[in-house]
Amino acid sequence: MTSVRPDTAAALLREVAAVQSASRLPSLVAGVVRDGELVWSAARGRFADRGGALPGPDTQYRIGSITKTLTAILVMQCRDDGLLALSDPIGKHLPGIGYGHLTVRNLLAHSGGMNAEPVGDWWERNPGVSFEQLAAALDESIAAGVPDRRFHYSNLGFGLLGELVTRLRDKPWMELAQARVLDPLGMRRTTYLPQAPAAQGFSIHPWTHRLDDEPAYDSGAMAPAGQLWSTLEDLARYASFWIDPVSEVLAPATVDEMAAPMANDPNEGLTASYGLGLRLHADDPHVLTGHTGSMPGFLAGLFVDRGRRIGAVTLANATSGKAPSLALELVRKVGALEPPLPPEWVPEPELPVGEELLGPWHWGNTPYLMTIEGGILVLANPDGSRVTRFRVIGKDLYEGLDGYFAGERLQAHSTHLNLATFILTRTPYAG
Repeated sequence: MTSVRPDTAAALLREVAAVQSASRLPSLVAGVVRDGELVWSAARGRFADRGGALPGPDTQYRIGSITKTLTAILVMQCRDDGLLALSDPIGKHLPGIGYGHLTVRNLLAHSGGMNAEPVGDWWERNPGVSFEQLAAALDESIAAGVPDRRFHYSNLGFGLLGELVTRLRDKPWMELAQARVLDPLGMRRTTYLPQAPAAQGFSIHPWTHRLDDEPAYDSGAMAPAGQLWSTLEDLARYASFWIDPVSEVLAPATVDEMAAPMANDPNEGLTASYGLGLRLHADDPHVLTGHTGSMPGFLAGLFVDRGRRIGAVTLANATSGKAPSLALELVRKVGALEPPLPPEWVPEPELPVGEELLGPWHWGNTPYLMTIEGGILVLANPDGSRVTRFRVIGKDLYEGLDGYFAGERLQAHSTHLNLATFILTRTPYAG
């Protein structure tokens, strides 16, 4: 098992200790994942339960909205299996449902303007209702906005998504989550209801600073939005999945799609956005991907830097505090103190096709350079503002993989390149 350096470990523990103390958390566990392994963990606080149980990496905590990421995986599995399209109105699969005009993508990205919570008693602090009761209470007149205008977080939308996968697969949501996500990833201690050892949820009285028990009801139809319980060790495995996707669960390309920004939070500008079931936080030049979670008496955070292959998990048994955002800080701390080594340089292999395209090109008087990187053609201008990789899709025909020309076609001719009507020649203004 690899580990972090002693100075890094001390800095991480200091972050954890500061949050546990300042946020008055009865117990807090935290861990860092790197290259698929839990390389560091720590626990602070002595009250995983009222009797003074010490927290550990196998102690269950409720993970709240991190549950939504599993629901999103189930939805994307349905898409990849051809059972739905993200552009489908939810009403196509749930006939007669309120908000039926919103698309599956709207619900995954919280971009449909749906109200945040179900009508009725606060679902997190009361026994859950059936989906039929949830659907009967839907009220479009209290929508928070119109579709595709802005990000507006909606727990309610994920209740509908849970029912969506249930109907498409004809199996209960939890059975699907178990068979299609938890079992393949070896997450044996992630369960619908708590299994010992499990933490007791607390809130802290504002005047006495003593512990008050919080309820932990079965969320019923809202379970796909925040029901699950898990451990530090299981969530470390889950964090590793978002860095190195397991194809049995989701194809890497689908994970890339989920981690692409779809909607922005107007209160946080471009520093925070949402993909398909995932929160995204900009940490220039990096992007941290994951989710926070909270239910009465519990807080959780899971974020990964997919590029630097670093992740962090935090779990606490308190209703409020900075435990969720601590996961972001731990990723940043490891990235700053122990940045990954650059990959070793190795000679490039000879290209089977496209070798003749290497070298300088010009768009008018603007120079471009076609090079090879990792066996793939790369076209870039001098200031690096337009850099695109290209893959072969036919004879003398290439497709942009990323950057300004992503998805565009490049047709190679004997005298020039035609890149989406950009004519590039070997000499300035040659044709």
